Amino acid sequence: MVRIPITGIGVVAPGAIGVEAYRSLLASGKSAAADVDRFDTSGMSAHQAALVSDFRPKDFIAPMKMRRMNALSRFGVSAARLAIEDCGGTLPSDTGVAIGTAFGPVQTSVEYMREYVERGAALAPPQLFAESVANAPGSHIAIEWGLRGFNVTITQRESSVLAAAMFAATQIVKGTASAALIGGVEEINEMLFSVLDRIGALARADNGLSEAARPFDPRRNGVLLGEGGAMLVAGAGTRKPYGWLAGFGIARDTTASVSDWGHDSASVVTAMQAAILDAELSIGDIDAVYASANGSRRGDEVEARALEQMFDGPAVIATKQVCGEYAAGGALPLVAALLAVDEGRFRNVLVSSVSAGGGIVCAIVTREER
Repeated sequence: MVRIPITGIGVVAPGAIGVEAYRSLLASGKSAAADVDRFDTSGMSAHQAALVSDFRPKDFIAPMKMRRMNALSRFGVSAARLAIEDCGGTLPSDTGVAIGTAFGPVQTSVEYMREYVERGAALAPPQLFAESVANAPGSHIAIEWGLRGFNVTITQRESSVLAAAMFAATQIVKGTASAALIGGVEEINEMLFSVLDRIGALARADNGLSEAARPFDPRRNGVLLGEGGAMLVAGAGTRKPYGWLAGFGIARDTTASVSDWGHDSASVVTAMQAAILDAELSIGDIDAVYASANGSRRGDEVEARALEQMFDGPAVIATKQVCGEYAAGGALPLVAALLAVDEGRFRNVLVSSVSAGGGIVCAIVTREER
């Protein structure tokens, strides 16, 4: 694949507003998890999440525009502004927008339906309805900067952002767009948290262990939820690239159920191999793997077996204990890989995303233009 430069990064993450703040958070190794104070978790098994704090959307969005946006759109537009400022240039009008989100506007949908039931269809706020669709953040971004290229939003759980990045990269290579904004958004709300807690998906205190995500750890018992937004500028800008998107691979684990991981590690291997082949590299060229691991029992297990089958030597790095799963729609591990390449720690990195439901997307990030 033609290598595509990433020249701008914008981050609105738990414990980090801005790319340099996120770089510092990663270097500290500290988790952004804290007790949830947004809603009551008494009666639940889990009580912590990685929430975005100290975020002032009015620093990035005009007040009248901000009134029409829900939290997801505010995360997306703010991260996009940071990314565009970071890239050092303006975006061409044919720039596309590709966003991933695991669950989308759950809170807005709940609020709209409550108004619909209590007040009737005629009095339900149309503003809430407009924000109750998953592609609202991408639409706001395109309108704000006059971007007339493709505009897609992908919802594929943990693989949402890498699937969006693959689509955008393909369009740039085909010449249908000269640049793209790529990223993700996610929001923590009571409905999502309580449902995932009820089915036992969230990390919890157990057998003397504190509540925490423990990727690849034999003691792991669930994921830590995270939120926020992150956007990347691909193919435009004047800043020295953080790195290049060099290849993608996709596969499906047909043994997975609709809401859980399967056990076919060979399908994960297939996606990893396809990404390496697409980047015109060999397995020995991969210096590190930024793993999908999030502390889930089945998800971590199938990915671990695939890594054992594929590699012997590269560093394996799991970042989701820092900002949680689904944070920024799952974009933050990709950002972390780009920062590691930018810092010269690695030459070629494989980023893995293995979804509940069976979707698998892998990407190669490199520091070499060719």
